[in-house]
Amino acid sequence: MNYFKLPLLLLLLLVTACNSISEKSGNSENWWKEGIVYQLYPQSFKDSDSDGFGDFKGIIEEIDYLDELGIDIIWMNPFFESPLVDNGYDVSDYRSILERYGSLEDFKQMIDLLHSRGIKFVLDIVVNHSSNQHEWFKQSRSSRDNPYRDYYHWWPAEKGEPPYRYSIFDPEGAWKYDELTDAYYLHYFAAEQPDLNWENPKLREEVYDIMNYWIEIGVDGFRLDAFQFASKDTSFPEFPEGHEKDFIQWYGMRPELHDYLKEMNEEVLSKHDVFAVAEGAGKTMKDAHELVDEDRKELQMVYHFETVDMAKQPNSFSLKQFKEIFSKWDEAFSEKGWISVFLSNHDNARMVSRFGNPNPEFRTPSTQLLNTFLLSMRGTPYIYFGDELGMTNIDMPTIDQYVDIQAIGDYKKAEARGEDMNAFMEYLNYSSRENSRTPMQWDETLNAGFSTGTPWKKVNPNYPSINVAQQEADPNSVLNHFKKMSQIRKANKVLVYGDYEIIQEEHPTVYAFKRFDEQSSHTILLNFSETNSEITLDEAFEGKTPLINNYEQLQIESNTIVLLPYQAVVFDLTLE
Repeated sequence: MNYFKLPLLLLLLLVTACNSISEKSGNSENWWKEGIVYQLYPQSFKDSDSDGFGDFKGIIEEIDYLDELGIDIIWMNPFFESPLVDNGYDVSDYRSILERYGSLEDFKQMIDLLHSRGIKFVLDIVVNHSSNQHEWFKQSRSSRDNPYRDYYHWWPAEKGEPPYRYSIFDPEGAWKYDELTDAYYLHYFAAEQPDLNWENPKLREEVYDIMNYWIEIGVDGFRLDAFQFASKDTSFPEFPEGHEKDFIQWYGMRPELHDYLKEMNEEVLSKHDVFAVAEGAGKTMKDAHELVDEDRKELQMVYHFETVDMAKQPNSFSLKQFKEIFSKWDEAFSEKGWISVFLSNHDNARMVSRFGNPNPEFRTPSTQLLNTFLLSMRGTPYIYFGDELGMTNIDMPTIDQYVDIQAIGDYKKAEARGEDMNAFMEYLNYSSRENSRTPMQWDETLNAGFSTGTPWKKVNPNYPSINVAQQEADPNSVLNHFKKMSQIRKANKVLVYGDYEIIQEEHPTVYAFKRFDEQSSHTILLNFSETNSEITLDEAFEGKTPLINNYEQLQIESNTIVLLPYQAVVFDLTLE
């Protein structure tokens, strides 16, 4: 069509219609939609100087590995100056790097090398709270009239005890008495993590300056830790007894939060080619859309919690629930907004131990199946380090083996409630986030090749059978399957932007769905079972070769397919 020959009015109508379609579909193309995110837990990835603690130079040593995975974005957990009460989520200086990770020059070298391979970098920024060792807090607690006093939330003791607030980590609650100024300060997490006062515009200016500082250094995006809790009602009204059972309703997503995000977008995000995603998405789809719909001018991507709420107890995985949750979120964001798709992160147990089958017989195919799923769904896939290998939970049956502040706090709460502590430890051993923080398993050498020193956390004893070196040499490994699948996603944008349609939703063992647009159509078949599963489809698949198959064989008779245990196949039906 020759657009230059169209009448001006018709041309304007055409452009308006195209824009309307684009806005309705929510499928405007962006690098952060198309990218595969690899979450890298730096202290557990690679140690270059034998202190037992992962660092930037260790990551630099493995740039080729990261590049060959086919990932496009690194999300790295915090590496700022910190007392490490909560593994770096207690920041004492937002512009300084903890010495054990390396120097600012090391960081810049790492960023430059990642960018040279086309890999973006997302910073995990913790600004719901800081460390109590941050200079802001030291000043804030020094006197009631200090200029930094209102950077945090204080309750003067002469008003009596403050209204109860629940703490996620502290069994004693979220108010901590500080005798220096005879007042209580608020901490939704550990006592060493006082909450910042986002209602103070000076505090917000400080945060935006910090974000712009890291963008100038080379950061391409932000993950906002615990940010749905950042805004507080500073009158601190009484909450009803038992309210903490619905923590997000009472502690998260206050209306003022959106004002602060719009301000952040105006002062930081809109000025650069970056994106931001907040941990959590409220209680409802309305909450989620209000965070990320483009016309809201707030954030760019939803990271919801329903995924992590699945399979919290041993043997509790439900394929029916799994299908319902992912189908529900896809439908809700099919026309507007954008979601993340993930199964694991630093706050949860290992993916294959929760959603797959970690037993040696089925670990490889079930991890391949889960990675096939993640890389076939609409939304930005987040892959947690080690899941490209099928790393599993580590067995820690007694509480003395735990160092995580959340695990220890949960143990104390369970004890105080008089729970069956044997049953609690069985639950903790399965679900604890310590499972996901064990060092990367590189090879069969000492400490799995992670460090020649003593690792900060015990290496999983199964590293001789699950490691990078072994899997790189095996064409049928979890690792090589992941590399193939990442390239398939890149070569087929329908897997990024295309529509989603579930097939035979009630099938008890197979998750089948289509990804399609006007030009192409893909069918994904996933057998979430340790036995063969049969599914009969409308199309005839006989004689068709799948794009990817985690087994060497595939049994097809006309339009009936028999899938082996945890078999995962993707068909391109575009030309059929």
